[in-house]
Amino acid sequence: MKLKEILVNCNLLEIIGEKDINILDISFDSRKVSQDTLFFAVKGTQVDGHDYIEKAIEKGASAIVCEKLPRKKDENVTYIKVDNSAYVLGVGAANFFGNPSEKLRLVGVTGTNGKTTIATLLYRLFTDAGYNCGLLSTIENIVNREVIPSTHTTPDPIELNGLLNKMVEKGCEYAFMEVSSHSVAQDRIAGLHFAGGIFTNLTHDHLDYHKTMANYRNAKKKFFDNLPQSAFALTNLDDKNGAVMLQNTKAKKLSYALKHDADFKGVIMESHFNGMLLKVNGTEVYTQLVGGFNASNLLAIYGAALSLGFDKDELLVEISKLHGANGRFDMVHSENGIVGIVDYAHTPDALENVLSTINDVRCHKETLITIVGCGGNRDTTKRPEMAAVAVKLSDKVILTSDNPRNEDPDEIIRQMKVGIAEEDKHKVLSITNRGEAIRTAVALAKKGDIILLAGKGHENYQEINGVKNHFDDKEVLSEAFKEAR
Repeated sequence: MKLKEILVNCNLLEIIGEKDINILDISFDSRKVSQDTLFFAVKGTQVDGHDYIEKAIEKGASAIVCEKLPRKKDENVTYIKVDNSAYVLGVGAANFFGNPSEKLRLVGVTGTNGKTTIATLLYRLFTDAGYNCGLLSTIENIVNREVIPSTHTTPDPIELNGLLNKMVEKGCEYAFMEVSSHSVAQDRIAGLHFAGGIFTNLTHDHLDYHKTMANYRNAKKKFFDNLPQSAFALTNLDDKNGAVMLQNTKAKKLSYALKHDADFKGVIMESHFNGMLLKVNGTEVYTQLVGGFNASNLLAIYGAALSLGFDKDELLVEISKLHGANGRFDMVHSENGIVGIVDYAHTPDALENVLSTINDVRCHKETLITIVGCGGNRDTTKRPEMAAVAVKLSDKVILTSDNPRNEDPDEIIRQMKVGIAEEDKHKVLSITNRGEAIRTAVALAKKGDIILLAGKGHENYQEINGVKNHFDDKEVLSEAFKEAR
């Protein structure tokens, strides 16, 4: 592909060298550069790609996109100065792969909680209805039923457009993807064409990166601000930021809610551990999903599917068949009647939603034991809040490790304990080893009791000192139930 074709719709400040050259590959990682590669020098949170321009040229890069031109220039290399390398990388990657998002009906889901469930269930809904679809999610990426492991909620622009292009090649008509706040702030989705956007909610998370809730909110809002007029923008009016997302969008404005009037209005009629009866715009549907947060997720799915042309009557039938995403309110039952629930809840709001759902459904004669930790090298301010929520809504709490990464897990637990009032400390145990914490909870539980294992959900690893060790909450809990028989 010609360099000038890759740079279409990019704001170029200066070009030094030949623009009409052939490019065989693109990269923002100097380690992956080969002959005739276009290298994008992007400033990251850890490293600055500008420091690797010379290395990229040594490995065969024939063109460089950068925000700051190097003093020493190679006369055989073309240099393109831009004001935002990350944005140009997004647009350039889309151009390089033939703008695959324009050949799909791509729907993005953003918000603190619910992204994975909504994207996954939309994929299942349309796949079960006979459409070829793609999915980009925290748990997995799927190209027309082919599963590809996922490493990030939203991949980098090159991987992202490569996956979308593969979807096009495999005949996919629809694609559903999680859109993280990081990906919006870092312009990873620049150059993509969306048929629709969904906002779930905004609660305390990722302040280690965004620093303030305003920055975090604005990253989400930027996604909706950039939606085209041909798209739909579907927002949750039960969240105070829901209406904010629609303020400047050119897309068709739609809403869903349980507590407010909305285009897609839901009412929970009955709720049990095995499902709930939900009324959607006046029509009742029984669903296998549980809890108010899932009722909200289903309203988003309903509204998005109708916006994409799904038949209304067929839609309610298909919704009744859906089951939850892996690691989201995932239930495990012991032979002696203990109920285990594995959930990805790793923010104060998500944990409160799950615990409130359990408390709404249970009879309160049983004991609710919550096992929870907080990830290392992430937002530290939510740690005491997580512990406070767990203690407030549980009968017993075991504080343990999540993914401590490069932090001391005992220090993380100590920071969590700050949120526990003196009169509640008798309800709390601290067991650093997550496996031991799970086995202890099982040993404490009796028939009818409930164990919530929060934080890691679908993850099958635990990251300690930079090393990912195999650890699956559901697997360990199931094994502990067998050992306790």
